[in-house]
Amino acid sequence: MKASIFYQHGGLDVLKYEDVKEPRIDADEVLIRVKACAMNHLDLWLRDGLPGIKIPLPHILGADISGIVEECGNVVSNVKTGDEVLLAPGLGCGHCEQCLSGNDNLCRYYTIIGYMVDGGYAEYVKVPSKNVIPKPDNLTFEEASAIPLVFLTAWHMLVKRVNLKPGEVVLIHAAGSGVGSAAIQIAKMLGAKVIATASTREKLKKAEELGADFTINYQTTNFYQEVRKITNKKGVNVVFEHTGTATWDKSVKSLATNGRLVTCGATSGYEANLNLRFLFAKHISIYGSYMGGISEVWEVIKFFKEGKLKPVIDRTLTLKEASKAHKIMESRKQFGKIILIP
Repeated sequence: MKASIFYQHGGLDVLKYEDVKEPRIDADEVLIRVKACAMNHLDLWLRDGLPGIKIPLPHILGADISGIVEECGNVVSNVKTGDEVLLAPGLGCGHCEQCLSGNDNLCRYYTIIGYMVDGGYAEYVKVPSKNVIPKPDNLTFEEASAIPLVFLTAWHMLVKRVNLKPGEVVLIHAAGSGVGSAAIQIAKMLGAKVIATASTREKLKKAEELGADFTINYQTTNFYQEVRKITNKKGVNVVFEHTGTATWDKSVKSLATNGRLVTCGATSGYEANLNLRFLFAKHISIYGSYMGGISEVWEVIKFFKEGKLKPVIDRTLTLKEASKAHKIMESRKQFGKIILIP
C-alpha cells in the first residue's frame, strides 16, 4: 500500500510517500481502507520529535480517520466488511478499571492512533473493533474524518470537565484551529455566550458564522482588556485554553470570580506562571483535559446526524501532498481541518 511515512524526526523533507507493507489484523481488529484522514497539530509535533517521547520508527501519522471496513478479525461482531465508518482515535488497554468505567482516556497505557501506533496517512490502517463507529449517512468521508479528535477533545473539556451551562460566557482561543472551531459550536449548542479569538479578520468572520457572539483579533488587540469591556469588567465564566505560554497569563486574568479555566494543550509553549493570590482570592478552578472516552465519541456524533454540529474543513489535499499540508498547518493559515485523501 502507499503511505506517507518518516524514518527520522525533522522538517518537511522527512515525510516520504512510498510503498509499505499492508497491516495484518488480529482476531479482535478491523482493517480499514482509508478514505480520508484529517490532520492535527500532534502530527507536526511527532514529525519534529517531542522531548522525552520515543515513538516507533519508521512511523505513519494520522489520528482522524474515516473509511470502509475491508476485513474483520475472527471474533469481531460489531461491524462487517463494507461498512462505512469513522474511528475513535483513543486506544486504551480495554481491561483496566478506567477503561471498564468508560474513562479509557485515563488508562495508564492510553495512546492515540498515529501516535504510538501507525495511523491514517496510508491506504489502510488497522484498529481494535471497539474503535469503529458507523459513519453518519449525511456526512461525506472527508467530513467524517474532520470530527473525532477535535470534537471529542472540545466535548470532554466543555461538558465533562467544566460543565458549561446555558447563559455562561466562555472565551475560546484560536478559533481557526480544529479544536477551537469545534468548541465554538459545542458552546453555542449548550446555550453559552462565546467570545472567540483569532489572528485575522477572515478567521474572525468565519468564527462569527459558526456562532461566536464576540470576536477579538489577538494580533492587534489586548484580548484581556477587550474581554473586560465585553463583560463589563466581570470576566468570563470559562476559558477554553489550548495555546499555552502566549495566552496563559491573560487567560487566567480574564476569569470572573468562581471562573474555570480548562486546558488541553500548549501550542505556543509549556511554561506558564500563576499568581496564587489571584487563584484563591477569585476562587477560580483550573482543569487539565486530555482527549475523552470512546463513549463520548458516540455522544457527540449524534449531533452531526441531527445537524446541530458540523465539520469545519479548510481544504483537501492528496496523501502525496502531506508535506505541503504540514507546511500550511505550520503557517497557521488554515481555518478548520486539513484533510488528506489516499
